[in-house]
Amino acid sequence: MLAGVNVKIALKRGALVAAANWQVTIVQFLAESAFKLLLSVPVIGGVLLVVVVLGRELPELFSPHVRESVSYLATALAAEPPALVAFLASLAIAGLSGSVLMFIVKGGTVAVLVEGERVAGAVEAPPLRLNAVLAAARFSIDRFEAGCRRFMRRFLRLGGLLILVYVVAGAAYLGLILAWAEPAPEGQSDWTAKAGLLSGALVAAITLVNFFYLLIQMVVVADDCSVRTAALRMAAFVRAEARLAFGVFGVMLLVVVGATLISLIATTSLGVIAFVPFAGLAVVPLQVAAWLFRELVFQYLGLSALGAYAGLYRRHASAQRK
Repeated sequence: MLAGVNVKIALKRGALVAAANWQVTIVQFLAESAFKLLLSVPVIGGVLLVVVVLGRELPELFSPHVRESVSYLATALAAEPPALVAFLASLAIAGLSGSVLMFIVKGGTVAVLVEGERVAGAVEAPPLRLNAVLAAARFSIDRFEAGCRRFMRRFLRLGGLLILVYVVAGAAYLGLILAWAEPAPEGQSDWTAKAGLLSGALVAAITLVNFFYLLIQMVVVADDCSVRTAALRMAAFVRAEARLAFGVFGVMLLVVVGATLISLIATTSLGVIAFVPFAGLAVVPLQVAAWLFRELVFQYLGLSALGAYAGLYRRHASAQRK
């Protein structure tokens, strides 16, 4: 247990370090937006294929959620196996290409934040001073690019393992759903309850996997070690500082869930106003601004958590060396 450190202090330090290196928030936002844009290309191709070639109608053509569009298109293409295979192959290629971009960019992001946290003084101690926060600013194009290059292979290897875990978890989920799809004596409600519980378990498992994945990334950069060594050191860190590590994780999870609910409420409210004549035109820029603000806030929250974990791990490693 680290003396004199609690979840509030760790989060405050992480948030200030992320704020000092605000450029990485923009970079992460642009990288993720590029990934989503790249993923939309095969979806648009699927739309054209369904409309022009198969002659189907798409009532959900302008769905704001990519996953819903993909699901709808896959269902429409299921009647034509060659077209479905081509669509899924293009979607997989786009997804893998975008994932590679995200993995490489994340190397530079983590490198900048870990370095900023290392050189920052007691920035979390009151009173809050601008000079103290600016001292943690370590972003530069050269440092970011160097981080991308230095950790590219290790982050790609780690990202490949993450994708493999996703595939295995998704296959297991679909297998169980299909196995339970047969008519059961208990009736349809029993299947719905089982599917809901299984979906919740999948979301919880993926959330924990992402948590450990982020910690391994942080250790790889902090100690400049291999993925295997980082995984072992991450496990030792979590065992020794479970209360602090999971405390930060829990608080940030609650904040993200709360921010998501607020975002949904705001989006729904703007959607209602959009049906009002003339007023709907003014809603479009508001919706764009709300989307930009939401995405930037979510990126900043994730990087704040990363800064908090980096601070906790640095102190843990220093205590172990003594």
